[in-house]
Amino acid sequence: MYNRIFVPVDDSQTSKQALVEACQLAKTMQAGVRLVHVVDLAQFGWGGTEFLDASELQDSIKQAGGQVLEQASQVAREQGVEPEMQILESWGDKISAVLMDDANAWGADLIVMGTHGYSGLMHILMGSVAEGLLKLTDVPVLLVRSQEED
Repeated sequence: MYNRIFVPVDDSQTSKQALVEACQLAKTMQAGVRLVHVVDLAQFGWGGTEFLDASELQDSIKQAGGQVLEQASQVAREQGVEPEMQILESWGDKISAVLMDDANAWGADLIVMGTHGYSGLMHILMGSVAEGLLKLTDVPVLLVRSQEED
């Protein structure tokens, strides 16, 4: 039985489908749900931003991440689940490592996330957070692949 379901979210349709799946499991198992969204602040933290206010850009990125989380929490509530929410910050770290650190600290016993299922050149260019997470985790992972393109 799963008691703590960890759900990384972004603003894609695939992520929303994974969230709905996680909520269905959570209701069935009476489990807690933690929604997280990772913002990468390193890109504006140093160098090359002489004409921009880096802290203002970082605040804007965090705000956008907060909106992603709020939209995801609304979906969860519509599904009958009251989630915990957290913005996670990356300073150039691999997103999968940031996610795994938080999942472990929270005590997740299941991770549910969407995957775009890219292959070939798109996979090389885009990478895969899901694949990176699978390499790091000993927690069961449920991957939900969208049937539609985002």
